[in-house]
Amino acid sequence: MGLFKKKMKQEHKVMLQAERAAGVLLPEYHRPTAECPHPERWHMYDSMTAEAEVLEFLYSLVTTLKPMLIVETGSFLGASTIWIAKALKANGFGRIISCEFDPIVFAKAKEKIAASGLAEWIELRNESSLEMQVDGTIDIFFSDSDMPIRESEVKRFLPQIRPTGVILMHDASSHLKVVRDAALKMESEGLLSCILLPTPRGLVLAQRREGRT
Repeated sequence: MGLFKKKMKQEHKVMLQAERAAGVLLPEYHRPTAECPHPERWHMYDSMTAEAEVLEFLYSLVTTLKPMLIVETGSFLGASTIWIAKALKANGFGRIISCEFDPIVFAKAKEKIAASGLAEWIELRNESSLEMQVDGTIDIFFSDSDMPIRESEVKRFLPQIRPTGVILMHDASSHLKVVRDAALKMESEGLLSCILLPTPRGLVLAQRREGRT
């Protein structure tokens, strides 16, 4: 019977591992890259949530830029969503709309957000970033969903992103390649101006080229 056992999705495996780890901070184990040769100097909660230092960076970015509207794709277990919401609470205004497509992961994220005491700052949706409708001008867009669709989702929301706003794309290391290549492609097309931050899994920091003053 084991031969016919349904294979567990990677997201669900990591979700169970994260539950067993119970929030313990671990050394980042992403492989070394030319731009980040010592990933073990960073820390992580699990292999899908952004690095702990990146979560801190998101918090600082929100308190620095004072955004009204943040859109996040790929909530996973809600860790980055909660860090962003903490920063919105510190600012005293704003909201984050975050989507998670997998219904099992979404349910766990919803549970964690409810327990965080920050639910009033968060609108969590169980839908695809390629179908989600958002009203208003986006000040920060954090792309952290399935890697193959990152280019499509950034392009989809680009007209709504404020020219002075910030676009973040996680998992942009030279090893993972897909997101990095997508960001550089959009830069070559004249859509974005990008900075590649040398974190273990890689982080693109970008702005729209069109409309900047």
